Amino acid sequence: MRTLIFTGIALLGISMASAQSAEDRGMQIAKAADKADQGFKSSIVNLKMTLKNKNGQKSERLLITRTLEQTEDGDKSLIVFNSPKDVKGTSTLTFTHKIGSDDQWLFLPSIKRVKRISSNNKSGPFVGSEFAYEDLSSQEVEKYSYKFLEEKGELLLVEQDPVDPKSGYTRRIVTYNKNKQYRIEKVEFYDRKNSLLKTLTYSNYKLYKGKFWRALSLNMVNHQSNKETLLKFSEYNFEADLAEEDFTQVALKRAGQ
Repeated sequence: MRTLIFTGIALLGISMASAQSAEDRGMQIAKAADKADQGFKSSIVNLKMTLKNKNGQKSERLLITRTLEQTEDGDKSLIVFNSPKDVKGTSTLTFTHKIGSDDQWLFLPSIKRVKRISSNNKSGPFVGSEFAYEDLSSQEVEKYSYKFLEEKGELLLVEQDPVDPKSGYTRRIVTYNKNKQYRIEKVEFYDRKNSLLKTLTYSNYKLYKGKFWRALSLNMVNHQSNKETLLKFSEYNFEADLAEEDFTQVALKRAGQ
């Protein structure tokens, strides 16, 4: 009898799994990825941005990113450019929101002013790179609707459709690694005409504190312009103990001066 009971339970589990909708499974994967990265509190990392134009010519920029984890809402981040001279001091502050449009501000040292970035301009290029301003936001589950597409070994492909009607994308195809705490391996971005616009590849992952995976290389390729942006990260610092006062418009202006 015990064998039959456990067999029945196992079969029921298989039946329920097969009956799960593509939308529910996609949401489940996104939530698992979000949960796996909770608890890092804050981080600081230096990185090098390499811009490559369609002719293969390259230019480099050095910057630093600070991130503050939020539990009730999306995360906060502050990005500051340290070189070259023409962009030095340019800084961006992002407050990601789970519901509604994100808040973003840009400090331009040339005019010593903080400028609010309109939600209508979130799809614009971030300081000449292939990353858009909306790409700077943290990955919040509530910002998308989901549809599971397929499983390829340890990789799970999920379609994510932005909830925000002002997004520059109609959808994203996100590849998760189910054996590595659902870390993201690749994102394909489709434009408003539903054509493939960009592909972001994550590589050179490192595990911090036995839990938090961070890709030390990000490569964004624009298939329509033949340009690309490569980000190379140094070691992450999770011991900085950043606070709310480090992510204000005053802090944004101070960081850029």
